[in-house]
Amino acid sequence: MRLRTQKLMVSDYVRFRDRDAPITEEGLIFRVYGYTHPPGCCVCDLEYAPETVYKSFDPRSVRERDGKKFYKFYFDGGLNFVKRRFPQYQFFYRPLRTRLVGLAEEQISEMRRPDERLRLIFNSDREDALIQALRELLMKIFEVSKLEISDFGVFGSIMHDFYNPKYSDLDLVVYGRKQLLELMDALNALYGDAGSGFENEFGMWDLSMSPLHWKFKYYSKGEYGWHQRRKTVYALYKSAGLKRTVKVEFEPVRRWGEIINEYADDERIKSLGWVVATVKILEDSESFFMPSIYPVEVLRIDKRFKNVDVKRVVSYVEEFRMQLKEGEEGIVRGRLERVSSGGREFHQITLSYGPSYFKQVLKTALGK
Repeated sequence: MRLRTQKLMVSDYVRFRDRDAPITEEGLIFRVYGYTHPPGCCVCDLEYAPETVYKSFDPRSVRERDGKKFYKFYFDGGLNFVKRRFPQYQFFYRPLRTRLVGLAEEQISEMRRPDERLRLIFNSDREDALIQALRELLMKIFEVSKLEISDFGVFGSIMHDFYNPKYSDLDLVVYGRKQLLELMDALNALYGDAGSGFENEFGMWDLSMSPLHWKFKYYSKGEYGWHQRRKTVYALYKSAGLKRTVKVEFEPVRRWGEIINEYADDERIKSLGWVVATVKILEDSESFFMPSIYPVEVLRIDKRFKNVDVKRVVSYVEEFRMQLKEGEEGIVRGRLERVSSGGREFHQITLSYGPSYFKQVLKTALGK
C-alpha cells in the first residue's frame, strides 16, 4: 500500500520544526533546520533531489521509489547545489546579513511531518519485514516505558517511501525533552536484556567500522566512537523477520509546546574570527536538539579574545549533538560571534556548515 500524500494549503505551513520535510514543485526534498525562522519562511537543508535535476555517482546516495531515482546529499553538498542550480531557494537572513538556503511558504508544494508519517505507516497494512521490525521495536520500547506512538516520528528513507527492506535503516524522531530522557532509560534497560534484540550500536564498535572515511582534523575516529556510545540513542536491533541486524537512530526534536522562535529582525550576528577554547558546560538540557546549545564558562581561550565574555556554544553539526554533559570540560573550535539584539549583546562560539566544517570540534577535554 502506498502512503497517501496530502497537499496542504499555504496557511498550514506557518509552523515549522526540525526534521519536517518541505518539498518543492521540482521534487526537491528539504529538511527544516531548527526552530528559529523568519515570518513566512523556513531555514532548510536540501536532503534529496530527483534524477530529473541531479545525479550523483556516490553509490551511497541513490534511493528509488516507483521506478524513479533520488540522490541524497552529504555534508554541504545540498547547500552548494542550491546555490548553483536553484538560487531561488535562498532568502536574506537579517541577523547574519547573508543568504541562507530556505523556502518561502508559497514555494512549498507538499509538507511531510515525521509524526504524521509514522502514524500512517504504523497503522497501515504494510507487511514487509522492515515495517514489521519498526512496529516490533517500538512495541518493546512501549512495554518498558510510558512512551506512546505520539511521542515518535520517522524520517529518512521510510518517511519518503524509498526504503529497501534489504538494507535500509530505521530513523526515528522522539519528541520532547522529558520523552527523550525516558527513552534513554528504556534503551539502557533493553541493552541490558540479552533477549530484547537491542544493542548499543557503539558498544562493540571499533576503528575498522563505519564511518570508513574520516575527515575531521581535530576529532579522531576513536573520540567519535566514545562520544557516540554514551549518547545511547544509536541502537542495533536484531530482527528475525529481516534476518539481519538493523541500525536504529533516535533523533530528539522539540514538542510544539517547547518551541520558542527567537528570530528578531533587529538581531545582528557578527563573526569575529576563528577561536579555540576550553569550556565548562554549565547546563546540557538544550544540547539534545538542533541547534545544540551549551551555556558555558570559558576556562581558556585564544589570547586575542581573552577579554571576551563567551556565554554559550551553539552547534549545528550533527556529530556534536548531546556531545557534552553538565559539569564536564570540553574543547571547542569554531567561529566566535557577537550577537546584538534589543539593546543587549553577548558572545557565542558557533559550529555550522561551511568550508571549515571538518576543522571544527566540540569534545571532552579528557582526551578520550
